[in-house]
Amino acid sequence: MTASKPPSGPAIALGEFFLLTAGALILAVNVDLFLAPTDLAPGGVSGLAIILRHQAGWPIGLTMLVLNLPMLVLGFFNLGRFHFLVRTAFVVVVYNLGVDLLAGWLPATGITADPLLNALYGGVVGGIGTGLVYRGSGTPAGTGVASRVLQMRTGIPMGQVYFITDGGVIILAGLVFGWERALYALLALFVWGMTTDYVLEGPSVVRTAFIVTDHPDVVTQAVFRQFGLGVTAWPAQGKFTESQHTVLFCTVNRPDVNGLKGAVRGVDPQAFVVIGHGHQSSGGVVPRARGASASKDPAQTD
Repeated sequence: MTASKPPSGPAIALGEFFLLTAGALILAVNVDLFLAPTDLAPGGVSGLAIILRHQAGWPIGLTMLVLNLPMLVLGFFNLGRFHFLVRTAFVVVVYNLGVDLLAGWLPATGITADPLLNALYGGVVGGIGTGLVYRGSGTPAGTGVASRVLQMRTGIPMGQVYFITDGGVIILAGLVFGWERALYALLALFVWGMTTDYVLEGPSVVRTAFIVTDHPDVVTQAVFRQFGLGVTAWPAQGKFTESQHTVLFCTVNRPDVNGLKGAVRGVDPQAFVVIGHGHQSSGGVVPRARGASASKDPAQTD
C-alpha cells in the first residue's frame, strides 16, 4: 500500500483513529464469528494462526501478534518507518488482541455451521474491516507487508506476490483441514479482496458517453442544458464514407443514462451513442446551467 501523506490536522487524525479502530475490531469479530469456528484460513497471518490453533492449541489472537512482530520490523525499514509503524502497530494490537478478548463474548460456534455462508460473510466482513483500515492510512500488517516488500525488491506484479503468499497459506490449510475447506477459504479470499476494493473506491457509478454527431453544437447545448454536463469534442473521420464527424465525450451518472440518450436523439436522431463504464472520475468540474439537475455529478471535462 502506498503511504498516504501525513494528516493535516486534529480532525483528520481523529477520523483516521476512528477508521483504524473500527476496521481492526471488525476484523477481530470476523475471525471469531466466521473464520475460526469452521477452520477457514483464507491466507494471511490470521490463516496461519487458525492452522496453528488446530495443530498446537495456541490462542489465535496471541499467535497472530507474535507472527506480526517480524512483519512490523520489516515494514518499518521498508515501508515508511514511523509513519507506517504507528498506524499499523495500533491496528495490529487492537485486531490481534481483540480476537482473543472478544472470543469470550461471542458464540464459540459462530453464527452458522455452513462453510459456504461462513466463507461468503467472512469475505464480506473481512473486506469491510480491511477497507476501513486502509482508508485510515493503516494496514493490518501480516503477509500484506511481506508481499509489498517482496514486490518492491523483485518487481513481480502485486497480484502474483499475493498469490504466492496467501496461496501458500491456503495450500497449507488444505493439507491440514482438507481440500474442500481450502476451496471455501479461496472463495473467502476472493470475496474479501472484492469487498476491500469496494470500500476503498466505492461502486462503479460513472458512465462514459461517446457521441458521434454531425451537429456537435446543438447536441452539446442539449446535454448541458438538461444535465449541466461539460462536454469535450474532437474531430473524427468515418473511414468507410470518408465523412467528417465530431466525437463528443462526457461522463454521466447511471440514472441519467437513458435521459442523456433521449436528449441526444431529440436533437440529432442520426447521432451514434456509445455508453461505457468508468470506475472513478475527478477534476474539471464546470458550472451548472440554470435549471440543470441538482443530483451529484461525476466530474466533467470541458
